[in-house]
Amino acid sequence: MNTVKTLLILISAVSISSQANTEDRSIKIATEGAFPPWNSVNTAGSPVGFDIDVGMALCERAKLRCEFVTQAWDGIIPALTVGKYDAIMAGMSITEKRKQVISFSNPYALTSNFFVVAKSLNLPTMRSSVKINLTSDTEADRTSLEDLKQNLAGKVIGVQASTNAEAFVREYFGDTVDVRTYDKQDNLNLDLVSGRIDGGLADYSVWREFLQSKDGAATALYGPRISGGLFGPGVGIGLRKENKDLVSKLNDAISEISSDGTLKKISVKWFGADLVSE
Repeated sequence: MNTVKTLLILISAVSISSQANTEDRSIKIATEGAFPPWNSVNTAGSPVGFDIDVGMALCERAKLRCEFVTQAWDGIIPALTVGKYDAIMAGMSITEKRKQVISFSNPYALTSNFFVVAKSLNLPTMRSSVKINLTSDTEADRTSLEDLKQNLAGKVIGVQASTNAEAFVREYFGDTVDVRTYDKQDNLNLDLVSGRIDGGLADYSVWREFLQSKDGAATALYGPRISGGLFGPGVGIGLRKENKDLVSKLNDAISEISSDGTLKKISVKWFGADLVSE
């Protein structure tokens, strides 16, 4: 009888321990720390921003203990694949090319890419309310894209290196514009203000703070909003392909914070707009 009781106690202890390990797992999440308001580093050296607030909300729902670490953009995917950390939340768009190397969660934000140019260029007027969806590839989209290409011909366009913005400009405009790459968006902005480049391409959420600044007053959004295609369906969490349980757990958490309004609230806090709803 004592043997049976002892066995039951041991089984119960193992079960409780297993449940605790499953529901209280510790993971590391990488972010760039140089892509505000998605992510940046505060004066105390800690990562802050939309990605970090969303990540902490997801971890709370998924019963995960999470630590954010910073990692330079160029090495952020290779470091994930070798196990330096467990996930990436860095304003990273979900693309087919990246999905060949890593897995993604469902999107937790959308993307809206715009050119910003110096007002002094006096380019032909183009409405920013027009939308180009590279996935649908309609005749209207192709016409708008061709008009944009002609208007920017001969200009020097800056992009952050190893991003979808760089891939897009090289593929669609590479034969008509001079492409200049940058390690950080802030350095691109400095060259745009100083006149070393004529314009740049990035997500609206990245441009917003710059456009509202004193330096950004001499620049403006130019041309249609660009999405879809190589920009992907939105921004997701990057994970190792073999980590299917974590993908599932985070997808459930994304669904929860989306449906109860938490995700939208975080978006408005950091972007001043809802960048998470279709």
